[in-house]
Amino acid sequence: MIKVKNLTKNYGEQKAVDNISFEVKTGEILGFLGPNGAGKTTTMRIITCYMPPNSGTVEIDGKNIFDDSLSIRKKIGYLPENAPLYMDMNTIDYLYFVMGLRGVSKKDYQKRLKDIIEICGLGSEIHKDIGELSKGFRQRVGLAQALIHEPEILILDEPTLGLDPNQIVEIRNMIKELGKEKTVILSTHILPEVEATCGRVLIINEGKIVADGTPEQLQKGFKGKEKIYIEIKSEEDVISKLKGLPGVEKVDFTAPDENDIKKLSIECRKGVDLREKIFNFSVENKWIILEMRREEKSLEEIFRLLTQSN
Repeated sequence: MIKVKNLTKNYGEQKAVDNISFEVKTGEILGFLGPNGAGKTTTMRIITCYMPPNSGTVEIDGKNIFDDSLSIRKKIGYLPENAPLYMDMNTIDYLYFVMGLRGVSKKDYQKRLKDIIEICGLGSEIHKDIGELSKGFRQRVGLAQALIHEPEILILDEPTLGLDPNQIVEIRNMIKELGKEKTVILSTHILPEVEATCGRVLIINEGKIVADGTPEQLQKGFKGKEKIYIEIKSEEDVISKLKGLPGVEKVDFTAPDENDIKKLSIECRKGVDLREKIFNFSVENKWIILEMRREEKSLEEIFRLLTQSN
């Protein structure tokens, strides 16, 4: 378990991290979000013992970063935003080099190398120089160096930065598999990635925590007026009729009318679910409903609401 207690870090007069506290449980994948300059990378560097805080502390499995820095580092695999790679080194030589730095026993080198090649999908590229690899495979090598010593905790800062959509999905699936056995802190600006990967989200802005919970909890907490998306097939002017339905406050087109198919967003009073009434109303008017669903506030919308400048 990771316990962050009253953590503060200043750069001169700028307060990068402002008295934050949170915990990450064993086996949890935490999405650590925030705009540029919010304090994410600074917090991760403190957790990994890369730099000390001005005040507060971090405990990992009951050990303090000030008193047990070396033993804590052995438990952590860290992939910073710019992976620590040597472009002129051969990939397999680099992984041997990292195993030596990480204190892996030489008798375990071959087994760890075989396992990490399989986990990170490096088989076809393992004998190439790192500088010859694509961005996606360099990220895999960066992830391999973070995993090579079998850490209990993974801290990943923008692990899919610069990757194409296929590579993003591959790395995302890899992180989900690793999260079944390890504690993972994942920082990224790709919010759909967080929704697909993380069981919990922590949002930081201007050095302070502004939200903490599952994606579902955050969506419920920021629910304002109810919105319903509906597709109706009808030659009639359905908007004017729907506006007269009790509880409906606003009806807008979400796309142009095409072949008598109306794609609409219906805004209702807060806490009112009108789907059943809208369905019955449509049946009475002999409208054909092609689709109807409640619109949830996306994680991206919540992120913008919490981090936009005043």
